[in-house]
Amino acid sequence: MLTQDKKALLIGQVTTLSGIPIRTIRYYESLGLLQSTGRTEGGFRQFSSDVLTRLSFIKRAQSLGLSLEEIGEILNVHDQGELPCGEVKEKLEEKVAQIDQQVKQLLTLRAELNGLLSGWEDFPSQHKDTICPNIQKESEIGVHRKN
Repeated sequence: MLTQDKKALLIGQVTTLSGIPIRTIRYYESLGLLQSTGRTEGGFRQFSSDVLTRLSFIKRAQSLGLSLEEIGEILNVHDQGELPCGEVKEKLEEKVAQIDQQVKQLLTLRAELNGLLSGWEDFPSQHKDTICPNIQKESEIGVHRKN
């Protein structure tokens, strides 16, 4: 048991070794992504040394666009003694599909903005019931003029 205690890291040590703030570590623990091995007599959280591996995985997965919820699902598979690479691959493929959809939407938006800018007019005075006639649809301006 003394050997285990020597390997236990206090939350401050985890912060120093991982570069992750104590507040974040506590948050991850509240979400179930990390589990402390206990507390010292003074009430400080203790973690096993594998917490550093978990924190490194969490940060890398986040940098790849995975949410903490998705990361939790992956860690649950790992905690059941299975290698979660299949789940990771599936989630990353979903991210690629989401990115492809976002790129498509951004390209559509860019085309719309370029079209709008190519027909831009400088209006000499304010138009009644419009804020910027260049971006308000002609049909919308017409509706306001009828009133």
